[in-house]
Amino acid sequence: MAQNGCEHSERVLTMDTMNPNVKRVEYAVRGPIVQRAVQIERELNMGIKKPFTEVIKANIGDCHAMGQKPITFFRQVLALCSYPDLLEDSKFPEDAKSRARRILQAISQGIEMIRQDVARYIERRDGGITCDPDNIYLSTGASDGIVTMLKLLVSGEGVSRTGVMISIPQYPLYSAALADLGAVQISYYLDEDNCWSLDINELRRALQEAKKHCSPQALCIINPGNPTGQVQSRQCIEDVIRFAAAEKLFLMADEVYQDNVYAEGSKFHSFKKVLFEMGPEYSEKVELASFHSTSKCYMGECGFRGGYMEVINLDPEVKFQLTKLVSVRLCPPVPGQALLDVVVNPPQPDEPSYDTFIKERTDTLATLAEKASMTQEILNQVPGIKCNPVQGAMYTFPREGTSSRYVLLYEASGRKRHLFGSWQMTILPPVEKLKIVLAKIKEFHQHFVEQYS
Repeated sequence: MAQNGCEHSERVLTMDTMNPNVKRVEYAVRGPIVQRAVQIERELNMGIKKPFTEVIKANIGDCHAMGQKPITFFRQVLALCSYPDLLEDSKFPEDAKSRARRILQAISQGIEMIRQDVARYIERRDGGITCDPDNIYLSTGASDGIVTMLKLLVSGEGVSRTGVMISIPQYPLYSAALADLGAVQISYYLDEDNCWSLDINELRRALQEAKKHCSPQALCIINPGNPTGQVQSRQCIEDVIRFAAAEKLFLMADEVYQDNVYAEGSKFHSFKKVLFEMGPEYSEKVELASFHSTSKCYMGECGFRGGYMEVINLDPEVKFQLTKLVSVRLCPPVPGQALLDVVVNPPQPDEPSYDTFIKERTDTLATLAEKASMTQEILNQVPGIKCNPVQGAMYTFPREGTSSRYVLLYEASGRKRHLFGSWQMTILPPVEKLKIVLAKIKEFHQHFVEQYS
């Protein structure tokens, strides 16, 4: 029988019998606009004439796909781990060889060394606050860890079904994962007029409303923000921790952009550091899972899928279940683990790769800061478009004033009202390409306003 030859009535898996939660999943990062862009790109490659010559992607946070150069030291160590025979090659610096030998030895004995290195990194980052390697779980990127924690949290039926608070605008992983798990999404709205800040009163409003139809269990925070580019102040983080403690909410801190801070006066504060500095009243009580990844910051190594999560104050019996759950899926890819190890244990001042590493890291972050400033400045020059400062991360989330005539036409087409007015755009394309993108947005917006005003 042909692969697709059976009649619909004979199939076990159909749209009627499949998991209904999967049909609820939406993931705009790979949605219809992206699919149309891919189609246009194919048509250009086929020689079909268009009023433009290329498609510039500004929809995803894949740094290297956007043109950002990899960090040399990281790639050297990965090459040596993948091809150990190169350890005898004099072209590779000794510190890269030393890291590779250490990682290869550790992998043969298990992953304990990498978790220890992650713990030491967190201690350095947080000013010496102790980190137990047994609280570190290596993951296939941060997304894997986030979904794993959500799986642990979701339970109940009806009004007792788990509700999870997520920010709007949000990274669609969260809404998609909650839909897939059949959990209740509790939306709290960031304050656009105050640079997308988080308002505790808005958290209270969302929570009280949600208690009418579900059981709120967790609060997810993205800092620095995706897709809104805000960096939370220490005071805001303290307020969130107090709120979580008072309402008995599990905190999930997505901190994958922690090195991406650009705005003057902005600074990254880890939730773990603030939690412990608030004293035992909170540090011994609030349950926290924080996440980091090799895919963002200055590294941009999306394809290797390296990451970790640290859990604080987790019930020992639940922690046993977490370990069981991650063990069932086996370990993250070994290259991703190796990459994570050199990210948290980079070249030191007395090592030969240090100067090159520092230059590449500094140049990468400086270029991102330049593009963040340029994007905000140019978009705010366009009449009808408002763009908040890009304080951190890799995105901007501008808003345009949309004419009432277009709104009526749009809604008449059956499309969802919330899909226009604001949009996410990455700042990752090279500077010259980004200038083209911004100029095209300006040109399109002006034509759009003239047509529909």
